[in-house]
Amino acid sequence: MTPVGTSVQRIDGLAKVTGQAAYTDDLLLPGMLHGRLLRSPHPHARIRHIETRRARALPGVRAVLTGADVPGTRYGTIPDEQGLASDKVRFVGDEVAAVAAVDPEAAAEALDLIAVEYEVLPPVLTPEEAMAEGAPLVHEDRPGNVSRVVRMHCGDVGQGLAEADQVFTHTFETQVVNHCPVEPHVVVAAWDAAGKLTVWSSTQTPFLMQRTLAEVLGLPLHRVRVVKPAVGGAFGGKREVLGLDFAAAVLARATGRPVKIVNDREEEFATTRQRHAMRITLTTGVRRDGTLVAKDCRVVMDNGAYNGRGPDILSSCPGYLTLLYRVPHVRFHGLLVYTNNPPGSAMRGFGNPQIRFADDSQMDIIAQALGLSPLEIRLRNARAAGDVTPNRGVLTSCALRETLEAAAARSGFAAKWRRLPRGRGIGMACGHHTCGFKSLMPHDASSAAVRINEDGTVHVASGGADVGQGLDTVLAQIAAAEIGVPLELVTMTTADTETTPFDLGSYGSRGTFIAGNAVRLAAAEAKRKLLAVAGDLLEADPADLETGGGRIWVRGSPGRAIPVAEAARAALHSARGEPVMGEAYYNPPSERLDRETGMGNVSPAYSFATQVAEVEVDEATGAVRVLRVTAGVDGGTPINPAGVEGQLEGSIVMGLGQALLEGFATRRGVILNPSMLEYKVPQASDAPHVETLIVNAADPGGPFGAKGVGEFALVPTLAAIANAIYDAVGVRITSLPSTPEKLMAALRETGRTGPR
Repeated sequence: MTPVGTSVQRIDGLAKVTGQAAYTDDLLLPGMLHGRLLRSPHPHARIRHIETRRARALPGVRAVLTGADVPGTRYGTIPDEQGLASDKVRFVGDEVAAVAAVDPEAAAEALDLIAVEYEVLPPVLTPEEAMAEGAPLVHEDRPGNVSRVVRMHCGDVGQGLAEADQVFTHTFETQVVNHCPVEPHVVVAAWDAAGKLTVWSSTQTPFLMQRTLAEVLGLPLHRVRVVKPAVGGAFGGKREVLGLDFAAAVLARATGRPVKIVNDREEEFATTRQRHAMRITLTTGVRRDGTLVAKDCRVVMDNGAYNGRGPDILSSCPGYLTLLYRVPHVRFHGLLVYTNNPPGSAMRGFGNPQIRFADDSQMDIIAQALGLSPLEIRLRNARAAGDVTPNRGVLTSCALRETLEAAAARSGFAAKWRRLPRGRGIGMACGHHTCGFKSLMPHDASSAAVRINEDGTVHVASGGADVGQGLDTVLAQIAAAEIGVPLELVTMTTADTETTPFDLGSYGSRGTFIAGNAVRLAAAEAKRKLLAVAGDLLEADPADLETGGGRIWVRGSPGRAIPVAEAARAALHSARGEPVMGEAYYNPPSERLDRETGMGNVSPAYSFATQVAEVEVDEATGAVRVLRVTAGVDGGTPINPAGVEGQLEGSIVMGLGQALLEGFATRRGVILNPSMLEYKVPQASDAPHVETLIVNAADPGGPFGAKGVGEFALVPTLAAIANAIYDAVGVRITSLPSTPEKLMAALRETGRTGPR
């Protein structure tokens, strides 16, 4: 019996729960120094002078570096960022100087001794301020503070809106939220005698980090090695190369000793990358029966001080708008605007949750106006397998309708909607996400190598990055199933730019589909060689051989069998001495994103979900409690069902946080709640009962029919909760989060406050 489709214990689970897993901060190298970064207290200022002599003189300090000591090569999607700021700072927390000392205390004390003379400049703290005539420029080479404009126009929106029976326009706003991984950003850097840099990092993209470090530091690629140890959560936030990564490298070079830098929690909140805030104005035309005719969407996105992945996130939004529901006429106009806020970048869902909050909230508004149920209007417009979207998205598989029906039936939606006691409500929303994302390069490839050892064990080398989502287990299951050996005989080496094949990293829910396909192809090649040897031993045509449970037998004659180990040993000890190995790469048949228009089938497949949320609203306080979430999901054929359920439950709780709790309080660009005490994330007691209904809709291109499941379940959560709140108390929240203060203000406005 193969392990695919069977819930298995994660292969790294025991090491993690017993404290044996090695994370980056666990590394203790001989002579290692501790680094810290001096950060700007101003949202916008020119650096006039930096005085470091007192810091250098402090006992225990081994190096103090500024932007003058770091190569000034700019990097990023649209290059606008430096390792350390050299001319001016653009947000509170921008990196100004770096210190290496014998212990963290000396490094922290040295920071206090660095004197920076700033010329404070007026900041722009909202996109509206930034785009105002004569506004200060965040980057002098970006007039108007607009980093990216995205325009997509499919069909004839004007004609579609004119032909619609009703037209609806609403504006929705989403907030900045933080990834809040348990493990902060950590890096250790060391140089060897030959001038080679090795970096251990809590990254989710080792090969991209290698390339960026090499480019900025002016090194040949082969002189930079990046190793990813165990990672304690990433969610998109560890996709970027940040100032601490460059600082560790240059400090290590300056001192000749390894350097470790660990963000504290305040730095993690205030200076890493966040989910972008968006203002979304959506105009939708419909027929009387609820059929969508046209959509016209304008998005203004707060980029923060630097681009990060912001340009690609904005360019992805037109696809998010067109892929879930059929609509023939679509127009999109998006602006990515620089401000002096902390930079935004990739976060679980990559802009999709914001768009879906607006679109699926408006779907309920439209349904109510037309006298339809939320389920009815979604079923009427749901996409299906074989659809091609206006921006060329190809749905090779799609069980959206089935997820709607499953979630509605199991939750009792029809019996509860508009029928629960006041203060209790039920709402639904749908979502989808990619299984890869072809944007950074003209490919979206992964490669793998699989070796069958003479003792029958299997070794898999993959560049895929397990950042806590269970990818290593899934890849091991795929190799075990393809070759026909028990899972416990498979070992993994992953995410090391020197010892594993190339992979772009973990983002876009690409791991299972793309890295998984590479592993399956490599395992199939190794199996082909194995069966060629076994055919000689069994005096049979290799095409007539089958494998399973670590054995090879002749089809129809199970008694004619040998262990996998015997065939592998025979190959290695033959006259040729050839090991049984397979190498492969997989590059999906997707299309590179057109960054100016958002056009392109960027993913080889798409996953779909429906969520039904049940909430309870205390009308005396405005407090909302999510009681239950029923999730119907099409993630293809699950490789590890237990892992799929874990991803779904985590996504839903993360979405609950954005819907109800999370957000930054700021004053003049300073974050006022940069701690876990003040920044409210869901606790275990806030987690609702989650029931997952897996709709097994195999994708023809996925490994064993699987699709990606790391992000899509977060996408519908925001709108599902907002729609449930409306069903409970008749108040429509269009600006997240749905805090008690907002709800009480809305209830007072409608005259519905007070105890029941």
